[in-house]
Amino acid sequence: MCSHQSPCPSADSPDHQSAVIVAAHPEQGWSLLCNGAIVFDDTGELLPDGRVLSPHRTPGTPAVAA
Repeated sequence: MCSHQSPCPSADSPDHQSAVIVAAHPEQGWSLLCNGAIVFDDTGELLPDGRVLSPHRTPGTPAVAA
């Protein structure tokens, strides 16, 4: 899926969030990464295979108000 040099990490990789953003929609609170993952401002994620990763904020981290 990725044509960058060096290629972005796959959506299954532990560092998948470091992939390049190809579409950003901050007004809606999400971004599409080059590897097909969608990341949300609340730190939740939707992976290309349909898996959902719940928000993973650390305790005591306030949510950012828009």
